[in-house]
Amino acid sequence: MKTVFRGFLVAGAVVLGMSGCASQQFVDEQMSATETRIGVLEANVGALQEEVVGLKQSDAVQTEKLERLSDTAKEALSRAQEAGSLAKGRFLYEIRLDSTVKFGFDKTGLSPEAEAALDDFAARLKAEDKNVFIEIQGHTDSAGPEKYNLALGKRRADTVKRYLHMNCGVPVTRMSVISYGEEKPLANNSIPEGRAENRCVVLVVME
Repeated sequence: MKTVFRGFLVAGAVVLGMSGCASQQFVDEQMSATETRIGVLEANVGALQEEVVGLKQSDAVQTEKLERLSDTAKEALSRAQEAGSLAKGRFLYEIRLDSTVKFGFDKTGLSPEAEAALDDFAARLKAEDKNVFIEIQGHTDSAGPEKYNLALGKRRADTVKRYLHMNCGVPVTRMSVISYGEEKPLANNSIPEGRAENRCVVLVVME
């Protein structure tokens, strides 16, 4: 009888031991799974924090760009935003093509140098491969009536738009023109060199 009782005790101890091992294994598995989930959550939080930092840095860069913009570039950006155009309201860069895209007195035709400069500009757009919006701003010198110069500036901007579309494949839906005429001189109109500089176009590129 004692032998049988001892057998029951031993069997019970074995069962309890096995049960204890199974319980510990279950706990260990749950702890491991929890730690894995925590690790994933921490990684996600870290990624979100990096994204927020990146957005803040991007906004800071954009703000710095805006502070350095010319008045005409700021106006172009404002017009694009108000019109709900393809531009998202982000300024990319401004190109003043006065070094090569200058016009003769009372002229609207493009010189070979001007066409080459516009070809280079279009190639840059293609290489950057962004959905950009371009405002083409026409300028004149101060000679002649103000109303006439306003129309002359628009004809110059239209000439550039036509060339970019017909010769370079830039979609017309991604371009707009405006004339400042003599209103916003880029150089001193009191000297011949300054007047020549003012007979130009400016390209404002936005995303």
